[in-house]
Amino acid sequence: MLKVNSVMASRSDTKASLTIPNIITLARILLTPLFIILLIQGRYRKALMIFLLAGLSDLADGLVARAWHQKSPLGAYLDPLADKLLMSSSFVTLSIAHLIPPWLTVVVLSRDVTVGLGVVILRLADLPVKIAPTWWGKWTTTLQIFTILMVLVEKIWHFPHFVLTGTFWLTGGITAVCGVHYVFIGLRLMSQRGENNHG
Repeated sequence: MLKVNSVMASRSDTKASLTIPNIITLARILLTPLFIILLIQGRYRKALMIFLLAGLSDLADGLVARAWHQKSPLGAYLDPLADKLLMSSSFVTLSIAHLIPPWLTVVVLSRDVTVGLGVVILRLADLPVKIAPTWWGKWTTTLQIFTILMVLVEKIWHFPHFVLTGTFWLTGGITAVCGVHYVFIGLRLMSQRGENNHG
């Protein structure tokens, strides 16, 4: 009985307090300005190290949350916020530095803005919104991370330009498809709400 109570207490504390995964996520947020400063200064080797460290922290907070049962509502918002902050600022900075084509940055940001507005609209319509990436979302995030890694690696160890060009087009295409996919999900939820109201 005491064991059950202690587990329930620890889970209730997880909802109320700042957990270890949340602290790791906050550290990743703090790494973002440092990463951008290194990019602006052209210190790509160190920028690559910080980007990899941020990626490891993203992996670590998820593992800790699952292993220690420290998933929390705050973490559900903080984790994607940290990811979007790092990715969006990276694409904008690299685009300004002419290392990533502007059209790709526009596609990436447009998709994020569309998803964000969609969540707001669904919440205003009092529709349930589950913050969980779809298969398209996971592939989009993976390709965007891969794109930034490829750009940084190319500045350190040069390779044929067509490799980057192909990566840009693949990432842009999957990101656009992902954005359209989320729009259809939102429209479906709205239509189901309308059918239920009429019913």
